[in-house]
Amino acid sequence: MRAIKGDQLIQHGRVVGEHDKVAEIVEVMGQEGAPPYRVRFEDGHEAVCSPGPDSEIRHREIQL
Repeated sequence: MRAIKGDQLIQHGRVVGEHDKVAEIVEVMGQEGAPPYRVRFEDGHEAVCSPGPDSEIRHREIQL
């Protein structure tokens, strides 16, 4: 898993009815884009996260 600052981390719900959690990556703490990541959730909460198999990275669109 690789990411850069500004990408989104999506944590999928693990049980029926649980919504996905979306966070913006504000700092990449691993080497060469690897976890852990400091993320900011939509409610403003920040956390350090090492994503598991229930997560994905959505890369931001780069404007040329």
